[in-house]
Amino acid sequence: MAKQGSAIEWTEVTWNPTTGCDQISAGCDSCYALALSARLKAMGSDKYQNDGDSRTSGPGFGVAIHPQALEEPYRWRNPRVVFVNSMSDLFHAKVPLSFVRDVFAVIADTPRHTYQVLTKRSKRLRRVAERLDWPRNLWMGVSVENADVLSRVDDLRAVPAAVRFLSCEPLLGPLDGINLDGIAWVIAGGESGPRYRPMDLTWARGIRDVCQAEGVPFFFKQWGGRTPKSLGRELDGRVWDEMPVAASNG
Repeated sequence: MAKQGSAIEWTEVTWNPTTGCDQISAGCDSCYALALSARLKAMGSDKYQNDGDSRTSGPGFGVAIHPQALEEPYRWRNPRVVFVNSMSDLFHAKVPLSFVRDVFAVIADTPRHTYQVLTKRSKRLRRVAERLDWPRNLWMGVSVENADVLSRVDDLRAVPAAVRFLSCEPLLGPLDGINLDGIAWVIAGGESGPRYRPMDLTWARGIRDVCQAEGVPFFFKQWGGRTPKSLGRELDGRVWDEMPVAASNG
């Protein structure tokens, strides 16, 4: 899978029909999007002029929808793997269900692309799933940073997505006992930034070993550190870039 316009190793391009979010769990404590939104606001970017709650988000990170962004995927002629909302959460309570439907409609209408949607708000995802039409080219994932949020995996399992995946990043603790039934892909990685929390080798090995035992593709993104690349990407002497079979159509 060749990257086209994203610094994220497991996707090719990002698309942000919504922006903004707020903190709900430990994985949010060093949110890269929160820091980036403040810079984009200062630069005058139209999408980041809506300030959030200073207790849980901040400058430029108030939740906003961008209907004009719905046209972007139609302009991409060649197939792409698209990460939806790298700067937001599509299932945030402040994103109207009608707009989620609009995003899903664009995905269905551009089947040449493969779309990856990732949320921490798995309860809302599960609650509204039956009220959405699920395109075959949409992969749905949840963030699972430690054992405290393993219930997100159960919520995801209840969703009729063609591909269900986990993002265990930043991995902040062991995921002992994780159940991968119905899960088609797992991403894991450490935290980056000046206040990064180190990832233990045994945590990364643990999730990799479960993936290998269950036959689930495993993608190790990074060890993290002060910068994303500072500690490298190898785990036990190799790079793990496994993808779901469905990636072949991207």
